[in-house]
Amino acid sequence: MENTVAKKLEALEKLQRIDSKIDEVKKVRGALPEEVQDLEDEIAGYQTRIEKQNDEKKELENSISANKAAIKDAEKLIRKYEEQQMNVRNNREYDAITKEIELQQLESQILEKRIKEAYEKVEGKEGETKETQEILADREQDLNSKKEELDAIVKESEEDEQKMDKERTKAAKNVDERLLKSYDKVRNNMRNGLAVVSVKRGACGGCFNVVPPQKQAEIREKKKIIVCEHCGRILSDVEDVIEEEVKPKRRTTRKKTTATAK
Repeated sequence: MENTVAKKLEALEKLQRIDSKIDEVKKVRGALPEEVQDLEDEIAGYQTRIEKQNDEKKELENSISANKAAIKDAEKLIRKYEEQQMNVRNNREYDAITKEIELQQLESQILEKRIKEAYEKVEGKEGETKETQEILADREQDLNSKKEELDAIVKESEEDEQKMDKERTKAAKNVDERLLKSYDKVRNNMRNGLAVVSVKRGACGGCFNVVPPQKQAEIREKKKIIVCEHCGRILSDVEDVIEEEVKPKRRTTRKKTTATAK
């Protein structure tokens, strides 16, 4: 049982060392991956905005076409009523037809006003779209620049990273499945990515909270997997700090000088 736990801890420590190396390689990239992702999300937002603006512009253009067609229909009706007006038999019919003509003329005026307003909105939408396209072009330029920078960094470490990924896959196979899940869960929750640490100077190497002496003794025995009660990290070993012996300084004695009387 002792050897089994010790081997499990050894496998976890090896996996942690590999993951820490991978983290160091990725750390060189800095905030570039996040910046690239943010720019891609921002660009997608601007593209959606342009599509929406184009759809709204199309709707306005369709309404203009519909209103123009309605005006033509009104003009036809006016001509028809004017022809009928020539053949009326009394003033009552004449007044009724005149009223219909006036209604169609008023309808045409309203439609003309709507068309004018729609053209103004179309012009506004075109301005908005142009402005959005300019911003989009700038962001795409920024994205290309960031991507080139990131690709250059990734290319430099690509070979080492692939090698480490293979090592990690191999090392992970040697870790108990249940332990591996716990390890990955703890590691993902830690900012520094450390899930397996040693006890250093009587404290957890991850959160630096004090580990009781009894607990340290159990960790040394390696008979069971022990986790830090504060942060949940796996405590794999206890590092004994060997303090250098401080040598006492040599005392220098001054020679007394006696003054000789003349």
